[in-house]
Amino acid sequence: MKKLLVFIGSTVFSYGGWWLGSTVGIMTSFILSMLGLGVGMWLGARIAGYFDM
Repeated sequence: MKKLLVFIGSTVFSYGGWWLGSTVGIMTSFILSMLGLGVGMWLGARIAGYFDM
């Protein structure tokens, strides 16, 4: 279950970062997407740990 939550979190936050950065430029989109990926992975693992899955 932890892997699923990390996957979902990283996908959602990575897309959100790309969407936010797309108003500025491609490099900003990439950087925000990578930051979103890290946040999504951390958050997904944190939620999985909270529910002890």
